[in-house]
Amino acid sequence: MPRIFAFGETVYDIIFKNAQPIAAKAGGSMLNTSVSLGKLGLDVNFVSDLGNDLIGDTILDFLIQSGVSTKYIERYENQKTAIAIAFLDERNDASYTFYKDFPDNRLTSLKFDFEEDDIVLFGSFFALTENIRPVLLKFLNQAREKGCIIIYDPNFRKPHLHELEKLKPFILENIALSDIIRGSDEDFSLIFGAGNSYEAFKVLVDNGCGNLVYTANSSNVIMMSQYHTLSSSVPVIEPVSTIGAGDNFNAGLIWTLAKNEVSKKDMNHLPLHIMEKILANGISFSAEVCMSFDNYISEEFASRFK
Repeated sequence: MPRIFAFGETVYDIIFKNAQPIAAKAGGSMLNTSVSLGKLGLDVNFVSDLGNDLIGDTILDFLIQSGVSTKYIERYENQKTAIAIAFLDERNDASYTFYKDFPDNRLTSLKFDFEEDDIVLFGSFFALTENIRPVLLKFLNQAREKGCIIIYDPNFRKPHLHELEKLKPFILENIALSDIIRGSDEDFSLIFGAGNSYEAFKVLVDNGCGNLVYTANSSNVIMMSQYHTLSSSVPVIEPVSTIGAGDNFNAGLIWTLAKNEVSKKDMNHLPLHIMEKILANGISFSAEVCMSFDNYISEEFASRFK
C-alpha cells in the first residue's frame, strides 16, 4: 500500500451562518483530504506548518486522533496559527476572510523519504505562495525522481484574479510536474478562459499532463485521459455546507488509486475501470462531506470502505 504525502496550508475554520458562529474545525484543503484518508486507515503524511499556540496544539491533537502523521509539520514560534472565517450563503457555499501572520522562512528543515508509487497531493494558493515555492519545487522534484504519483488541485478563486499574470507561470509549472489534475470548471475558466472540459484538457496536454478530473459543481464530473473520456452525474442533495467538497473528491480519488495499487507506470494509460471507480468514489466522498459541518468524511462513512 502506498504512502500519501499531502502538502498544504493549515488554518482553523470558524464557520458562520446568518451572522452567527456555528462550528469551528481544523481546515485547509490538503488537511481536509489528509483527515479523510487517515480515517480510512491509509498511511498519510500531512506536510505543513502552524503556530506554537493553543489552536496549533488543538489541530495537531485532532490530526493524530484522525490517523494522520504529523512528522512533516513544522511549528513557528512568533506568529499564530492562521484563522479562516467562512461565511455560508443561502446555498451553504462559503466565502472566506483570512487572518494570517506567517514567518518569512517556512518549512526549511523538512527532509523526505519518498518511495516509488507513493502518492503526492498539493495545490490551492499555498502552492503559489512565493516563499513556499522553493520548498514545494524541491518536494515535487524529489517525488518525481522517486517515481511518485503526483496530483495537483489548483483550487484558484476570484480574489486572486488580479494576481493571475504573476501566478500563471507557477500554475503551468505545477501542471507540468503532475500526473493528474483535479480541478473545477471555475478553476479552468478563471485561469485559462476554458469553457468546457475539452478546452481544459487541451491546456493540460499542451503542458505535459495527460489526466484530468473536471468537476462542475452539482451538474456532472468528467474524467479524461488520452485514451478514455468518462462522465458521471452528481446526485441531487441539499447540502449543509459545501466546505471540503472538492478536497474530499480528492480523497476519493486517492483512496481509489491506493486500494487498487495503481502504479506510476499506470498513469500513462489508466484502465477504464479505475477511472470509473475514481468518479464513483470521488462523488460519494464529496456528497458525504456536504451533509455536515465537518470538512472530512465521518467515521461511519469511513467504516463502510475499510
